[in-house]
Amino acid sequence: MAALASSTIIGARGVVANRRVISARTSAGSGSRAAGRRTIVVVNMARETDPKKRIVVTGMGLCSVFGNDYDKFYDKLLAGESGVDMIDRFDTEDFPTKFAAQIKDFDNEGFIDKKNARRMDNCLQYALVSGNKALLDAGLDDDAIEKLDKTRVGVLAGSGMGGLTVFQDGVKALVEKGPKKITPFFIPYAITNMGGALLAIEKGFMGPNYSISTACATANYCFHAAANHIRKGEADIIVAGGVEAPIIPVGLGGFVACRALSSNNDNYKGASRPWDKGRDGFVMGEGAGLLVLESLESAQKRGARIHAEYLGGAVTCDAHHMTDPRPDGSGVGLCITKAVEDAGIDISEINYINAHATSTLVGDVAEVNAVKKAFNNKLDGVKMNGTKSMVGHCLGAAAGVEAVATIMAIKTGWLHPTINQEDSIDEVADIDTCPNVKVEHEVKVAISNSFGFGGHNSSCVFAPFEA
Repeated sequence: MAALASSTIIGARGVVANRRVISARTSAGSGSRAAGRRTIVVVNMARETDPKKRIVVTGMGLCSVFGNDYDKFYDKLLAGESGVDMIDRFDTEDFPTKFAAQIKDFDNEGFIDKKNARRMDNCLQYALVSGNKALLDAGLDDDAIEKLDKTRVGVLAGSGMGGLTVFQDGVKALVEKGPKKITPFFIPYAITNMGGALLAIEKGFMGPNYSISTACATANYCFHAAANHIRKGEADIIVAGGVEAPIIPVGLGGFVACRALSSNNDNYKGASRPWDKGRDGFVMGEGAGLLVLESLESAQKRGARIHAEYLGGAVTCDAHHMTDPRPDGSGVGLCITKAVEDAGIDISEINYINAHATSTLVGDVAEVNAVKKAFNNKLDGVKMNGTKSMVGHCLGAAAGVEAVATIMAIKTGWLHPTINQEDSIDEVADIDTCPNVKVEHEVKVAISNSFGFGGHNSSCVFAPFEA
């Protein structure tokens, strides 16, 4: 039999905190010496207070179908505008899906010189532009960077597929013209770690630097890892997030072969429709979303503006299927629960969920099941929306772009609509998913979910910063 109580305890994080204490007697037989003993399990319910370990967001940078400015990006989301259009980058005549949330007329804003812009895969360009913009947004121009200890600044820019265009072109050159015609940039510009590496080379950052590749959960994995580096004292500042540029023939063809995409060519702007009974697959997107994560101590020392606080996060694996989540949502639910524990909060404090919500038949339902389990079906006052309804599924960049949307919701007090939700599935009948209309909502604590092929689950918790 178990008992649940609250007590005041000196926590492992070095703070006095209210904790949930679960007390349970063992069920060993009467002949066991362990019989009747009481096992105490202590669950930390305290937010971090050490400024060296508190993680704040001081900069945001993105490249999206709505441009590279996060204010304009969020204005488009609040207006319920779809960024989905017919693909014009290549001939789609032979493809059953002919549309995507493709970035058109991309502006590198002078962050990349013309020579390198011609050579670089879009994936690398998105990384460098969003990374530079995040740094500038954090008040870290070149002069400010020179005052930092660069050995304590890192970059974790992940990607699900890396430089796919360079890879496709290299294979084509090999098949059509032979090995001597493969560009010497083929390997460096195709590998997933090069975007973050180039940003570090440009700025001289010598701290932690690597790429995580966990499909559509990539950016959240990077946020989680970056925060842990800072908490362990291994870095003061880390630029983290995800980048992806998959809208090319091999990328589109690959997802068509997986039967994962919507083929609603007649209503492409309405094709991405999370939680709608008429959904028939996700819509491809692309771009980048990078955050400057920083210890509160570092941010305060340099007088930085703070957008929000990263309270915690978690990563788990479904261990179930290559592409489908556990239908009951147990793996995702576990991830949400662990993220809440890492954040040092009670789940009742969360009142906004930026959902993964890809618009797939299985995935949308599994996530709703997970949310209900994690919240014990107590979702009064909780609102949930799907950014992908407007910007498509940006794959490895999805969690990065959606982290920007989540933080903008915290900053503005407005949640963007989930568009194209005309005939809602029964599973969300008791959840406010912001269908088709923006909603004014003071976000107390937000959670952003992202899940990837392979069963990779990730949840990150953000909140308004309070000194």
